[in-house]
Amino acid sequence: MTVGIVVFPGSNCDRDVHWALEGCLGIASRYLWHEQRDLDGVEAVVLPGGFSYGDYLRCGAIARFAPLLEEVRRFAEAGGPVLGICNGFQVLTEMGLLPGALTRNRDLHFLCQSTELSINPGACHWLRDYALGERIQLPIAHGEGRYQLDAEQLDRLEQQGQIVLRYTSNPNGSVGDVAGLTNRAGNVLGLMPHPERACDQSLGGIDGQRLLKAILR
Repeated sequence: MTVGIVVFPGSNCDRDVHWALEGCLGIASRYLWHEQRDLDGVEAVVLPGGFSYGDYLRCGAIARFAPLLEEVRRFAEAGGPVLGICNGFQVLTEMGLLPGALTRNRDLHFLCQSTELSINPGACHWLRDYALGERIQLPIAHGEGRYQLDAEQLDRLEQQGQIVLRYTSNPNGSVGDVAGLTNRAGNVLGLMPHPERACDQSLGGIDGQRLLKAILR
């Protein structure tokens, strides 16, 4: 299969994702420029981290209008696998493919550190191989990763099994310790931590490999 990696002006993790997929996992990937109007036959889509369009206005607010993202929306709504990492998660919320918003970190500082996550696979296709309560370590690198949603909606997501990743020690003030969400269908996953940066033991661990391997299903 071939995975499409969307590239915006300001993306800075597109090559990291390409390296993780091809160099570590042997999964073919292809860059998709934001001005394209088709997905070029790819079978899964990754929205990588970075600062799309310089994060002017707010993170992901301009990227949501990119021509290619109309195709990504149709692909996701048809059940295609979509993964949004960091800025990619922010873009997915701006598009409305995932609920809520990502805002400035609680202490208004950029955070770059390893974090422990607790997994609740719920409805998420990407996490089917994980057990409830299983823990993994992934790095974060963000200034606007504080997840926000009102209490009623958060409770609804919980009941529907859409809160699939939580921080065990909340670094940014996210409501409900939310680190990652899936949509109702389970084919779209957005998360602030970076699995592509945890694919080599010499660089801090390989917990990201298992998550990315889910693309092969």
